[in-house]
Amino acid sequence: MSKIADAFKNGKAFIGFVTAGDPDLETSEKIMLAMVKAGCDLIEIGIPFSDPIAEGPVIQEANIRSLSGGTTTDGVFKLTEKLSSLVDIPLVYMTYLNVLFKYGYERFLSRAKECGISGVIIPDLPYEEKDELQCVADTYDIDVISLVAPTSENRIKKIASDARGFIYEVSSLGVTGVRSEIKTDLESITNAVKETAKVPAAIGFGINTPEQAKKYAAIADGIIVGSAIVRIVEKYGKNAPDKVYEYVKSMKDAIASV
Repeated sequence: MSKIADAFKNGKAFIGFVTAGDPDLETSEKIMLAMVKAGCDLIEIGIPFSDPIAEGPVIQEANIRSLSGGTTTDGVFKLTEKLSSLVDIPLVYMTYLNVLFKYGYERFLSRAKECGISGVIIPDLPYEEKDELQCVADTYDIDVISLVAPTSENRIKKIASDARGFIYEVSSLGVTGVRSEIKTDLESITNAVKETAKVPAAIGFGINTPEQAKKYAAIADGIIVGSAIVRIVEKYGKNAPDKVYEYVKSMKDAIASV
């Protein structure tokens, strides 16, 4: 069993996403330390990729900035290794299958384990091909996180039945990004997930205000916020850590009483 369960043991979990290397790796470390100080329960560390098909403009541009600044997968590993020695919360990577394929599944997951990673989220990995990666990940006690989308329909229970770590519930059709309104029937999806899942479920894609955080934390076991954090980083650059701290704290405070 991986460390991911720890994120959900003290009430509703706040999961935050950061694109590593935006604006640079040193600032990314400071941002993530600020997130932990603000109460973040799990951090998704984005390994930049040139064609992040699940991402909206905010995170796409963060990937471009990071890659343009010279960020490499090995650079993200070094950052993670240092970070994991400073924090106790679980860390997961979010990236795309080609990053792992090019690096080599065995080599990537072995290095990820050394760096303190508990799971990987691969949005372009089809559920039917998940075992190809999970069978290698099992060797290193790393969970391949399953995603459930509004279009999953009759596949939801199947996906949930063998999920590891936590289930990432995608709130809306389309790509990541801040949304003023989420119209998906997430309560029904969560109920379907919980009928068969043995792990917690967290809702992501679009959540960006304390009001939304509280609303969806009441439905699921946690919430995931990415674009709103990355947008703060884009705006403030090297001065982002304090601003990210304030934002994450406001979101964590909003779900604390749920």
